[in-house]
Amino acid sequence: MKRACVIGWPIEHSRSPLIHGYWLARYGIAGTYTKIAVPPAELSGFLASFERNGYVGCNVTVPHKEDAYRLADEREPSAVAVGAANTLWLENGRLHAANTDTYGFMTYLDVSTPGWCRKDAPVTLFGAGGAARAIAYGFVAAGVDEVRVVNRSRGRAEELARQLGPRIKVFDWAERSRASREASVLVNTTTVGMKGKGVLDIDFDALARDCVVADIVYVPLETAFLKAAMARGFRTVDGLGMLLHQAVPGFEKWFGVRPEVDSRLYALVAADIGAS
Repeated sequence: MKRACVIGWPIEHSRSPLIHGYWLARYGIAGTYTKIAVPPAELSGFLASFERNGYVGCNVTVPHKEDAYRLADEREPSAVAVGAANTLWLENGRLHAANTDTYGFMTYLDVSTPGWCRKDAPVTLFGAGGAARAIAYGFVAAGVDEVRVVNRSRGRAEELARQLGPRIKVFDWAERSRASREASVLVNTTTVGMKGKGVLDIDFDALARDCVVADIVYVPLETAFLKAAMARGFRTVDGLGMLLHQAVPGFEKWFGVRPEVDSRLYALVAADIGAS
């Protein structure tokens, strides 16, 4: 029986076992997926004993993503671009690392809002953390000419620009409405709005009418940011779809079946979020 897991510190909040457990049952696979709390000081030892303990791979959540990247033997371009890993697997005795957040976000954006891409328009991201790096990389790879990064700490945004190249343009936080005006996609990658805390003060009336507004926060499923955008008639993309789609490549690596993100899985996890 193949074993996989998600590791983090803390880990109680993770919904990954719900997602992978659904797929294991749907495809009749004899396997397990659990969550394991791994303190930062024990990460290296845990990964070193991975194979000995019968694991074929794992997901990685905070605060381990950068250290998991560093400890891997092999790194896919998705992980190299972001400097962090959220998916690990064993192959020929070597630990491989990928970052599937890019895949998760871009796939759900394509599925939920087809035709979002206007090559003549910029994309604007709020935030400059790991998720912002993954999503900015996705837009650059998709051929977007200009990705605007707006962050409270300009230094961190400039570091992202150095990492991903000249198509990344940095804006101060006070310029967030101006930086969003011509955007074809506007994405909140910050934690503002998580569990209903905080509000992003944006002039939605100044946005292009065909702008897509996305939020990677999924608790609550409809953040204040998305509600404000919906009230003005904008197409919106919630954070749950990214969570579901980013899980696909790892499941395929571990269990040998490429799973489908269907409406039943979405409803299952949405209900769990609503009950929390």
